[in-house]
Amino acid sequence: MSLLLLLDGPYDKNDCTLEIHPGAGGTESCDWALMLYRMYTRWCEKKKYKIEVLDYQDGDEAGIKSVMIRVKGKNAYGYLKNEKGVHRLVRLSPFDSNNRRHTSFASVEVTPEIEQDNSIEIDEKDLKIDVYRSTGAGGQGVNTTDSAVRITHLPTKIVVTCQNERSQIQNKEQALKVLKNKLLMKKIEEQNQELNEIKGEQMNINFGSQIRSYVLHPYSMVKDHRTNVETSNVGKVLDGDLDMFIEANLKNRK
Repeated sequence: MSLLLLLDGPYDKNDCTLEIHPGAGGTESCDWALMLYRMYTRWCEKKKYKIEVLDYQDGDEAGIKSVMIRVKGKNAYGYLKNEKGVHRLVRLSPFDSNNRRHTSFASVEVTPEIEQDNSIEIDEKDLKIDVYRSTGAGGQGVNTTDSAVRITHLPTKIVVTCQNERSQIQNKEQALKVLKNKLLMKKIEEQNQELNEIKGEQMNINFGSQIRSYVLHPYSMVKDHRTNVETSNVGKVLDGDLDMFIEANLKNRK
């Protein structure tokens, strides 16, 4: 009950979209992004949340270049919003013939699904729309036509891709919906930043700020740098046991 009382944000009870993008580092980072994708899908399974893959791009050699999933269930955004940020992995690389230690980074983006908001208007002239053949998992009709859609919002450089649906029209509608949610959250973040600057506080939400480190070598540890909550059971965390970090961050925000 005390945890549910912390989920009182305007969009905390909503579904959300979660995106994972590897940082610099090639195959290492792509593999780390895939490990994070598995971690979040396992967490969702434990929460009985439904997952829908909206976009999935395989890595060149291993892992993934990017993935976007919709997470459907009560309080999905409220629980996952604190996962937004850069996640850092330290391990002995399985892709290094000399078995050296490597550090990899991947970013996680979480956006709530919001009912139609009339305050956000998108001008068609501000959009660059590309269509291409789907490359992810899909049946006949998905991978044989140019149904995948990539929308770039030119003023903000926000890019949204969707290749889950069978038709180009459906993918465009879904991509525009995600874009609108992202633009609304950007507007809210800018307003919050302005308020914090007035208060004399600084927000650190840029790409370079890692929120959590996962160390597999020379010792085992997962540590959240915002709350200092840590555990030595890395395997359990990578298998979806994230509640200790999520709960600590919800309390920390309060």
